[in-house]
Amino acid sequence: MKILHTSDWHLGHQLHGYQRDYEHQQFLDWLADTLEREQVDALLVAGDIFDSANPPASAWRMLYRFLARLAKTLPELNVVMTGGNHDSPSKLDAPHELLKAFDLHLVGGISRDDQGRLEMDRLLVPLTNRSGATAAWVLAVPFLRSSDLRTDDLSEDDDRLIKGVETLYQQVTDAARAVRQPGQALIGMGHVYMASGQLSEMSERRVLGGNQHALPASVFPDDLCYAALGHLHLAQRVAKKEHIRYCGSPLPLSMSERHYKHQVVLLTLEGETLSGITPLPVPRVVDMLRVPAEPQPLEQALNALKALAAGDGPRETQPYLEVPVLLDKPQAMLREKVLQALEGKAVRLAKITTHYRQQQDAPSLAHQRLSEVSPQQVFALSWQQKYDGQPPSAMREAFESLLTRIDDEEDK
Repeated sequence: MKILHTSDWHLGHQLHGYQRDYEHQQFLDWLADTLEREQVDALLVAGDIFDSANPPASAWRMLYRFLARLAKTLPELNVVMTGGNHDSPSKLDAPHELLKAFDLHLVGGISRDDQGRLEMDRLLVPLTNRSGATAAWVLAVPFLRSSDLRTDDLSEDDDRLIKGVETLYQQVTDAARAVRQPGQALIGMGHVYMASGQLSEMSERRVLGGNQHALPASVFPDDLCYAALGHLHLAQRVAKKEHIRYCGSPLPLSMSERHYKHQVVLLTLEGETLSGITPLPVPRVVDMLRVPAEPQPLEQALNALKALAAGDGPRETQPYLEVPVLLDKPQAMLREKVLQALEGKAVRLAKITTHYRQQQDAPSLAHQRLSEVSPQQVFALSWQQKYDGQPPSAMREAFESLLTRIDDEEDK
């Protein structure tokens, strides 16, 4: 049996104001081609299908168009999709019954009965092979919010969030063990932040309470042959275990991810045993550039931009550009100067990253009590350390105006 693991599509995503529908459509077309070429039996999407809880209509159309193609070309394909922290559980769950009729399982959030028991029929999804027999069971656990967890019976020494997640996964695993037959595999899904997981600089958030609540690999029982994870955009193993993996996002979702090797993961099962793991690189259809490669003084940076090749072509295919600039102090009309240097160039300016020379002998307030330091002192020192010199009078007046406004609001 062949299973393809992907996650973190973030349909509807914008990068510094630029729509990315073209890139997402190219990915979905490539993914459908790959599923058809490899004759995959099951597709697992581990969360963050959309980039926001209220995705645009174009993102929904893109998803439904993709699913409709699969229903025509691969009618026997098992599809299991779970919600992530960016998704709205209620919006994903709304079409659940309709999609289920076409053997498409979309699980936005967990649900419980009147007794507080998990409704397992939605979380346990059977995967059928080409002969129609159940070959595996998927623990389709979506992103878990703290309100989803039951922590009343835990001791004071337990980390309530981590233990709550472990308890829920244990309950779902026990239910799967009760229905599985010999030779049927168990596959876990999760949209989680695992201990030792590597985040990108800008895109992901530490979920479930932050880094101090990173989940241990032991949250997944040993009898799971694979754990298909989402949330981290860099493809990686967890705790050096080959069978617990983030497949990563198919697109770079920030400029800091431009060097990521984006992929999906193709699994091969022999009975209940995982016999093969094959990463499949996702083609990048729009490049990301950083010019100059390292922060340079403004004049040098502008010269590097002017040296870029001229060109045109469809706007949606042009590379995104980050421009790092080294400054002594804030520069008026900086964006306008950069855009002028880029006139006629086939790139899209995504961001200008400013870097300032630091004063090595700058004074410090490190050994003073906070009660002994005025807001004006903190502001002046921060300005001096970042920009070199004292803040101009206009900035000082603006800061004083903010302080006055805050004082007035506190007095109300």
